[in-house]
Amino acid sequence: MTTTLERAAKRFDCPVDGFQQMISGKHKLRILWNLKDGPRRYGEIRRALGETKGLKTISPRVLSRELRALTGMGLLDRKDYRVVPPKVEYNLTLLGQSLLPVISSMHRWGVEHLVRDSVLRRMGLLTQG
Repeated sequence: MTTTLERAAKRFDCPVDGFQQMISGKHKLRILWNLKDGPRRYGEIRRALGETKGLKTISPRVLSRELRALTGMGLLDRKDYRVVPPKVEYNLTLLGQSLLPVISSMHRWGVEHLVRDSVLRRMGLLTQG
């Protein structure tokens, strides 16, 4: 069986294009970042994604689709405990963990540039443009 990751690698000549396609979507990077500290259940992930200021809560359908895609790419592991009520946990695989330094760099850049500039703008020390 060919994984989504293998299909993406065959489809793109440029690794950057393949990577961009792989992580495209509004929530994938946030889901991966949210799992950096260990496994979480579906509801915990959904609540954590909804806590971000200015963003609407992710719908159950969209979250399920994103989790399925990340699992299909081999970035997440899904553990179903087969109990009632249902208990399912998601955890980063080694491949998923290998993305954390990349996402961490993006996080640092956002803090250094986007957050700082937003604060300076509010203080009137930085103009739009």
